[in-house]
Amino acid sequence: MRSYRDLFRTPEFTPFFLASAANTVAQTIGGLALGTLVYRSTGSPLLSAVSMFGPQLAQVLGATFLLSGADRLPPRSTLTGIGLAFAAGTAILALPGLPVWGVFAVVLVQGLVASLGGGVRWGLLNEILSKEGYLLGRSVFNMLSGLMQITGFATGGVLLTILSPSTCLLLAAVLYAVSALGNRLGLTARPPRSSGRPSAAATWRTNRLLWSSRPRRLTYLGLWIPNGLVVGCESLYVSYDPRAAGALFACGALGMFAGDVTVGRLVPPAVRPRLATPLLLLLATPYLLFVLHPAPPWSAVLATVASAGFGASLVQQERLMALTPDELSGHALGLHSSGMLTMQGVAAAVAGSVAQLTSPATAMTVMAAASATVTLALATAARRPGSAGRVPGRGSQRERGQGREPERRRGAGPGSTSVPS
Repeated sequence: MRSYRDLFRTPEFTPFFLASAANTVAQTIGGLALGTLVYRSTGSPLLSAVSMFGPQLAQVLGATFLLSGADRLPPRSTLTGIGLAFAAGTAILALPGLPVWGVFAVVLVQGLVASLGGGVRWGLLNEILSKEGYLLGRSVFNMLSGLMQITGFATGGVLLTILSPSTCLLLAAVLYAVSALGNRLGLTARPPRSSGRPSAAATWRTNRLLWSSRPRRLTYLGLWIPNGLVVGCESLYVSYDPRAAGALFACGALGMFAGDVTVGRLVPPAVRPRLATPLLLLLATPYLLFVLHPAPPWSAVLATVASAGFGASLVQQERLMALTPDELSGHALGLHSSGMLTMQGVAAAVAGSVAQLTSPATAMTVMAAASATVTLALATAARRPGSAGRVPGRGSQRERGQGREPERRRGAGPGSTSVPS
C-alpha cells in the first residue's frame, strides 16, 4: 500500500476515518469548553489543566484491568458503545450548577471508558489495512487528528466568545453521538481478534509479556514520557493566556499535521528510524523559550514548531509493531495509547501544580527541560548492547506461544471483505 488513494479505496477505511474525525472534533471542542468552564469557576491553573486532561489519568486503571478487551471484544460494538458513553458523559458535564467534584467524577468515568478505545481502534486499523499499510494509515489518522484539532480548537475558541461553555459541551456531545453512529453504520461486524473473555488476569499477563522485551520497553517509554511532558506544557495554554488558548491549540495542531505529513509521506523508510530522537528534541526545545513570556504571535510560532516533533510517534509506533506479534497488536497499541494518555494526564497535573506555585510560563519551561532530558537518557540507553530489535513483524517463539489463548483468531468477520495481511 503506497498511496493515500490506495488507503481510501480499502473497504471500511473511509467510514472509519470520518467517524474518527467527528470524535476528534468533539474532543477538542469539549476539552477546551470544559477547561474554560473550570478556569472561570475556580481561577486555578491546576484544576483547569486536570479537567482537560483528567480522563487520561484514569487510563492507568484501564491499562491495568481492562486492556485485554482490546483484542477480546467485537470492535464495531465496542467503538459504538464508547462513543455513546462519551456523548452521555459530556452532556452531563454541560448541566448547570454541576459541582467541581461532579465534573471530575464524570471525567474519571470517561477515562476508564476511553482506556479501551486506543487498543480497539488501532488494532482494527491494523486489520483493515495490511501490516505494511499501517504506518501510512496511522499517519493519515494523525494528520486527520491535526486538521480536526485545528478546526475544533479554532471553532471552539470562536464559539466560546459567543456561546457559554455549557452550550459548547452540548455541541461536543452531539458530535460524539455522530461518531458512534458512523462506526455502527460504516463498519462490518468483525469478531474479536482473540478468544476468551476480557479479564484483569489476561490484561496483566499480556502486559508483562509485552514489557519483558527490553527493546519494546524502551520504545514504550519513548512513546509515553517525552510526549506526555510536552502535553503538560500544552495543558497550561488556558492559564498562560485565556484569550489566545484556542489559537495556541490550533497552531499546535497545525504543527503536528506538518510533522505527520513529513514523516508519514515524505521521509524515506530507510531514514525514518534515525529521526525519533531529533524529533523528540524538537518537540521540547521551543517550550524552553516560554520562560521569556513571549507575546501571543511568538508563542503561537513556538507551539507550531514544537508540535512538528509529534511526528516521532509514527517512527516509534512502526518500531513497536515490528517488535510485536500480530495477535498481540491490539493489546500492544492499547498499552501504548493508555500509557501515553496516562502520562499526559500526570504531566498536566504536575504542570498545573508547578504553575500554581510559580507561573504557567515557568512550569512550561520546566516540563520542556524534563522532556528533553528524558529523550537524551532513552537515546543513550538504546545504544547499549541488548537493545537491538527483532525481525519486523515477528515476536519470539516464547511470545507467540504464551501470549495468547489456544484458539486465537484474526481477520474479517462474517460478511465482511477480507483485507490482505
